[in-house]
Amino acid sequence: MHSFWVNDTPMVHGDPFVALGLCAKATRRIKLGIGVTSPALRSAPAAASGLASLNALAPGRIICGVGTGNTARRTLGMRPSTAAALENFTTALQDLCAGRSTAYREGDRVRDIRFLHAGTHVNTADPIEFVVAALGPKAAAVAGRRGTGLISFGLLDPTAWHALHDARRHAAQDAPREADSHTDSYVVTSLHLLDEDEDPHGDAARDATGHLVLSLLAFAADTAADTPAFAEQLGPEEREAVRRLLDRRGTSPTAPDRHTKLYPNYLGRIAPRDRDLVLPSLMDTLALVGTREDLLARVTTLEQAGIDELLIQPVIDPPTEMAQLAKLLA
Repeated sequence: MHSFWVNDTPMVHGDPFVALGLCAKATRRIKLGIGVTSPALRSAPAAASGLASLNALAPGRIICGVGTGNTARRTLGMRPSTAAALENFTTALQDLCAGRSTAYREGDRVRDIRFLHAGTHVNTADPIEFVVAALGPKAAAVAGRRGTGLISFGLLDPTAWHALHDARRHAAQDAPREADSHTDSYVVTSLHLLDEDEDPHGDAARDATGHLVLSLLAFAADTAADTPAFAEQLGPEEREAVRRLLDRRGTSPTAPDRHTKLYPNYLGRIAPRDRDLVLPSLMDTLALVGTREDLLARVTTLEQAGIDELLIQPVIDPPTEMAQLAKLLA
């Protein structure tokens, strides 16, 4: 395991800068990542100051994921940012964290800003690694133009990763690249190593992977009315699971407060009563479940598609699950 990540979803999780500050003091080698922050959550000066402060505690070990805030914004009942806002935000963070000035806008007022700290409050000498959250070509192109890596959630399709890397590569052709920039690719998923004769879609596997499946169903339920394209891509069984989730949470696709019903315990261990929503088709799409041989084959395929690191979200028994991953990849 090369890195440890925390989410930046204020209405669901704790503050990532506080968490990683504690991690920085307790570790020496492992990289520490935020996955991911966004321009709709934090201003560039505030986010950059937090990142550079972490970099002072853990020099050269900080990774910043940036995205449109898809989940974090939807937990507020709001829509995510645009790709243009994401690119401007990423540019500002890269500039400030490298000790450069950058343009800062509020309304019609634009000023050049830079860190004015004295002493060792921030570290702009050691590089911070940036990655852009992407599921499609627009965000991947931002990564290409900004010379960053990629991070994606539950995307285990090698063909999709080849497309993301192609989009990043094409966008990067005419973009200047810093000598110390990283372009690693990360995928967030969950893992369940099957015991002998264990049902790959049994309760244990559903408990280990259900948080990813329910996150997808919650997104489909939340966006079904205003941006239905995603839900329409699902099959009949998946759409029925979305309907049951809405009914079980006591809300509807048009309820203005649906975010308060769909996102509690987001990415947490699922309740046993929700196991029926963890469909085998979605488990196989979003998570790594199988025998040691099955998992090694899938990991090899992902490596061949350009994935540099698997980020596992364990929810049942984190020490055991991470030990299984370490043993698998040894």
